[in-house]
Amino acid sequence: MILYLHGFRSSPQSFKARLLAERMRQLGRADEYLCPQLPASPAAAIALAQDLVRALDPAQLTLIGSSLGGYYATWLAQQSGCRAVLLNPAVKPPRDLEKYVGVSTQYHSNEPFEFKREYMAELQALQVEVISKPERYFLIAATGDEVLDWQEMVGHYPQARQIVIQGSDHGISEFADYADEVLAFCGIAAQARNT
Repeated sequence: MILYLHGFRSSPQSFKARLLAERMRQLGRADEYLCPQLPASPAAAIALAQDLVRALDPAQLTLIGSSLGGYYATWLAQQSGCRAVLLNPAVKPPRDLEKYVGVSTQYHSNEPFEFKREYMAELQALQVEVISKPERYFLIAATGDEVLDWQEMVGHYPQARQIVIQGSDHGISEFADYADEVLAFCGIAAQARNT
């Protein structure tokens, strides 16, 4: 099972989330992929993710987290022992999201939502200072990320499997080139694509 956790202001309509959903459909495994709309509250987002995977054996679960979703995936993987793929993950969102306290809009719908001041403490409570069992983590970081520092990402996941993309951007626009490798890490072998 794959649980995809999107980033701040993002949604299940993000490019990477839709690409993985389509790839899983092509492989006949659409029922093994979940990507919920996460609430703005970090505590509520974590509670939703935990509810979705509560009955699963951690050995059968991989979290894929993009940006803020990577921060959530790291905390959840540390708690449960499952695998996690981090796509340009946020490493210090309590610092980085301070400027977004207030009303923002979703990227894919322009729908407004409020990022409340108390969410900063919720984020702080999810901080993982040092990961354990780095073999459970797979980091994809882009040096061209215009939002987050790729070197901070690399430093936060020492000894984990890492791909550092030269250039690219925060959204990893060439993610299609890495999707099969991500799925292989999740334990899902790529098969011939249905065209």
